Amino acid sequence: MGQQEKVATSLAGTVSEEISASLTAVDAELARRYPGDPGTRQPVHTVYVPGDVFAPGTLRSWGDQALAALDEHAPDAASFAAVLGIPEELAGPVHDRVRAKLEREPVEDLRIDFEDGYGPRPDAEEDEAAARAARLVSEAYAHGTAAPYMGIRMKCMEAGVRDRGIRTTDVFLTGLMEAGGLPEGLVLTLPKVTYPEQVTAFVRLLEAFEKAHGLDAGRLGFEIQIETSQSILAADGTAAVARMIDAAEGRATGLHYGTFDYSACVGVSAAYQASDHPAADHAKAVMQVAAAGTGVRVSDGSTNVLPVGPTDRVHEAWRLHYGLTRRALARAYYQGWDMHPGHLPTRYAAVYAFYREGLEPAAARLAAYVAKTGGDVMDEPATAKALSGYLLRGIDCGALDTAEVARLTGLTRADLDAFASPRRGDLTVTAP
Repeated sequence: MGQQEKVATSLAGTVSEEISASLTAVDAELARRYPGDPGTRQPVHTVYVPGDVFAPGTLRSWGDQALAALDEHAPDAASFAAVLGIPEELAGPVHDRVRAKLEREPVEDLRIDFEDGYGPRPDAEEDEAAARAARLVSEAYAHGTAAPYMGIRMKCMEAGVRDRGIRTTDVFLTGLMEAGGLPEGLVLTLPKVTYPEQVTAFVRLLEAFEKAHGLDAGRLGFEIQIETSQSILAADGTAAVARMIDAAEGRATGLHYGTFDYSACVGVSAAYQASDHPAADHAKAVMQVAAAGTGVRVSDGSTNVLPVGPTDRVHEAWRLHYGLTRRALARAYYQGWDMHPGHLPTRYAAVYAFYREGLEPAAARLAAYVAKTGGDVMDEPATAKALSGYLLRGIDCGALDTAEVARLTGLTRADLDAFASPRRGDLTVTAP
């Protein structure tokens, strides 16, 4: 040991106390507004099915149709990889995992649609469809056949359809309560939000329902669909989407980009309405910045080019969907919409290739960070958080196995969770 340094200070102890006291309100505001990622699973996609089409066998039907499309248009790993440009070393693992996923859990998040996909109907007809949806969702969870996340998209809070949207929400939620209660994976989607006051109104609706049934305050959360230019830039020049998150009073769970409504709103012609249009990139970038740190997650939109018809047309649609999904993942949009069973093979292929090709580099960087051994990249705590989040998302969707991640990193699932959502204080890492 060398000579011990003399430590001297100039400030009185009260200075630190006074500064801390002056920032107490800011500390509380930071904790309230920016709690960080909730640490729960985020589905890789949302599938929308009209309220009158949803049936007990819908999920299995989507999986079976996706498997049939693979069998017809890319019957083995090599042909599937050739269509999508997947590297040879990933062809087998990606193909095998895609097929296993379609057999085991073809849909991660299902929304029964009572908005654009359902349209205007007589009140009695929509009442019955909403009650039926509640019964089928409850039965699916009771029988173990549900998707991890399920719920409805009601009509929006605009004047012409507001009462209908409120009633459908009430009928659906009441049906769930009468069938045994709200499932853990319940998700509600509020579409075509233009003003923060519409979000506030939906919060009041959910509060009233919770009080009517003696539920814990805040039990019901919801996603906000961004489908209008006014939800990105308000008339006063502010980012309206940030105010919408605040108006949700902690209930907002996601921001979903609506590709076609938003594109039409800003005047993009039909031939160019796509999730990679510059207008879409701008909207999603604003959404991403507004949501950062709030615990609200951002979802990309969809493509309306369906993989149907002869094989060459299916392959063309698959390549488009695969490319858009990979593009979104690189931009940190880890969720999107799928509109057709034929989109499932390329959704999972893109997601699985994304995580499997980065598994070893990410694991090596995280292991080196934990061991403080350095390497050719100098990572910081924020990067360790990103690396852990990457591995966890890969595990949650089935792209990666917990055992292989533990072998490569030397970390348990609990360790990864701690890095991805670090708490104040020292982080203790355990052996797997």
